[in-house]
Amino acid sequence: MSEPDHYFTAQPASPDERRLLRVHLAGSQVEVETAGGIFSPDHVDLGTRVLLDHVPAPPAEGDLLDLGCGWGPVALTLALESPAATVWAVDVNERALDLTRRNAERLGVTNVRAVRPDEVPPDTQLTAIWSNPPIRVGKEALHAMLTQWLGRRAPGAEAHLVVSKNLGADSLQRWMAAELGVDVERTASVKGFRVLAVRDR
Repeated sequence: MSEPDHYFTAQPASPDERRLLRVHLAGSQVEVETAGGIFSPDHVDLGTRVLLDHVPAPPAEGDLLDLGCGWGPVALTLALESPAATVWAVDVNERALDLTRRNAERLGVTNVRAVRPDEVPPDTQLTAIWSNPPIRVGKEALHAMLTQWLGRRAPGAEAHLVVSKNLGADSLQRWMAAELGVDVERTASVKGFRVLAVRDR
C-alpha cells in the first residue's frame, strides 16, 4: 500500500481523474477543473474563502504571488481582479500546477504563471502575496518558505496569509514579527481562521 498523497507531494500517486466544479471567484460563478491528489479538490476550502473575503483589492499591476496555489482559486482571483498584473501561482505539486494553468485558460486569463518555486525569476519583487500556506509541511519547512517569500516583497508591499487557529496561527504571527522584523496584524478572525497582514515596519 502506498501512503496517501499529501497535497505537497510533487507527483501524486492517486489517479488523475479530472472533474468540473462550479465555484464563486472574483464576484462570479465560474467552472474550473480539479482532481484528486491536490489540496481541497472538491471546493474552495474554508480558509481560502475566508482569505478571499477579507483581503483588500490587489495591486492593479506588478508581480503578485499565490504561494501554494492548489488548483488555483487565489491565483485566478488575483488574475481576474488585476488583469494588468503578472500572477505567480507557485506549488510543488505538478498536478496542481497543470490544473491552475488549465483553469486560467478556461477562464480566459492570460496573466497567470503556474510554476515551481525555483522557476520564479530571482530578481522578481513581489507587490503582493496572498496565501493559504501549506502549514502541514512542518514548522521548519514553513518558516523557511515564509522567510524566503516574505523577504521578496517590494518595499511597502503587503502579504495576506490565512492560517487556522488550531494549526498555530497565533504562534506563527508572533514568530513572523519577532524573527522576520515585520509588522503582523490580525485583520480577520472567522470560523477558526485568522487572516494575517504582513507589512514593513
